[in-house]
Amino acid sequence: MVGPMAHSRARPNPADGKPPVRRAAASVGVLFLLVGALGFVPGITTGMDALRFAGHGSGAYLFGVFQVSVLHNLVHLAFGVAGLVLARTVTGARAFLIGGGAVYLVLWLYGLAVDHDTAANVLPVNDADGWLHLGLGVGMIALGLLTGRPRR
Repeated sequence: MVGPMAHSRARPNPADGKPPVRRAAASVGVLFLLVGALGFVPGITTGMDALRFAGHGSGAYLFGVFQVSVLHNLVHLAFGVAGLVLARTVTGARAFLIGGGAVYLVLWLYGLAVDHDTAANVLPVNDADGWLHLGLGVGMIALGLLTGRPRR
């Protein structure tokens, strides 16, 4: 199609006019919901027969790399819901990204400090989870700071 109708839409884009921090928080929330759900999908999560509710004894791995448990997946789902709820306001979205990023940095430190083969490894976490938590923490905080600034 050519002319003025070439770029028209049948319905408006729900992201139009939303501040970037709200879009970022909602996107991160959706990502967490997706990861939490995929943690229960056989094939995407290997070792489903060894999936445990919690603890280091869970032998299930998301994408064959990230150790998960039922509790771990539920935490991702809850984090995703929190992201979508808090993305309704600029203040909430910024708090979710910066506060959630801080939580993930604490999880990264927890993964460094805890012996992976003990009962203290409740979530469970492995080295791949540790690197992911570091990246998520830094990334979420950066998104919250960079997209949450007032426009000039």
